[in-house]
Amino acid sequence: MLSRNKLKILNDPIYGFITIPNELLFDIIEHRYFQRLRRISQMGLSYLVYPGAHHTRFHHALGCLHLMQKAVRVLRLKGVEISEEEEEALQIAILLHDIGHGPFSHAMEHSIVEGISHENISLMFMKEMNREFKGRLDLAIEIFSGKNKRKFLCQLISSQLDMDRMDYLKRDSFFSGVAEGNINSERLISMLTVVNNELMVEEKGIYSVEKFLLARRLMYWQVYLHKTGVVAEQLLIRVLQRAKELVEEGSDLHASSALNYFLENQITADNFTSETLEVFSRLDDYDILSAMKEWAHHDDFVLSNLCKMIINRDLLKIKLRKNPIKEERLESHIQKLKDKYGISEREAEFFVFSGDISNLAYKQEDEKIHILYKTGKVTDVVKASDNFNLEALSRPVTKYYICYPKQKD
Repeated sequence: MLSRNKLKILNDPIYGFITIPNELLFDIIEHRYFQRLRRISQMGLSYLVYPGAHHTRFHHALGCLHLMQKAVRVLRLKGVEISEEEEEALQIAILLHDIGHGPFSHAMEHSIVEGISHENISLMFMKEMNREFKGRLDLAIEIFSGKNKRKFLCQLISSQLDMDRMDYLKRDSFFSGVAEGNINSERLISMLTVVNNELMVEEKGIYSVEKFLLARRLMYWQVYLHKTGVVAEQLLIRVLQRAKELVEEGSDLHASSALNYFLENQITADNFTSETLEVFSRLDDYDILSAMKEWAHHDDFVLSNLCKMIINRDLLKIKLRKNPIKEERLESHIQKLKDKYGISEREAEFFVFSGDISNLAYKQEDEKIHILYKTGKVTDVVKASDNFNLEALSRPVTKYYICYPKQKD
């Protein structure tokens, strides 16, 4: 049998060539758990707003791997000791950091799986793969879990200036066509350094950090929290909730075996077993899309109409306000819908609802982004910056929305 070349070079539209440095990384990428990410969209239903936003979690993970390789090279050139074992663990951890995402990213976490985040599921996947790879992911899991004593290694994976954010902002900006999110990740990485075991940015990189935080704020309002994207995701959450209700009442819904498993069982953090993980690994965007195409013709008024709205991009009307939505306004729209279609209040509430969205570009109470001056002084980026906007970026902004059916003739 011919041996296979496992030292591959991949072509990426953002960074050009990405190198897979060793056989273990190649085997992880080839693993069916990781290949599933080809079928999980990076930006959920945002393609209903930005037609180019069809890239996947697979793209993003490889981009993060590339940036991590650059970060390790930069830090070593600055005298930071990173062993080959740590370098490999960092690359594995960043490659697998999103492996626990469900179909359309966050919608699953709010509908048919309860009380368990994609980070928890990612960790379960990593532990399962670690058994298959005979313990070679031990250090990666330790770093991913934030338990490694070298704090900066954990910060490269998860912090307010990690490789994850550096890739998704640049990548999502590229595929959505929203230029405001296009950060200079090369410059940011070249400015990184480590002092007292903590990741920070050299003084001359402060303007790149300012641009990064501003880009993050703009991408959230223009892309991730775009009102059309918000209503589409809310509809998808309600599709899955309604489907689960109908199955619990005894209805037979056509869906894949993987999706049926989650509709028929109450899955929480307490009973998310290795068997559940195996079924979850077979679940992706295609299960949901094919199910919605079927359910659009179901007898149930709620399920069929919710599915048609997403499939045909004929969504609910959504209005944003600075203040919470008044209850009487909701009740007015609910009553109109009940009268028009002769449905119950419970059914009408699937089409008329309110909520809120908030945007916080920089969390000052979390691990701060520290700026290192040439004198050795270390300061939080907000204090170091002469940009008044940066202080505003560290204050949360909340908007309230109401969704209801469009008025049709």
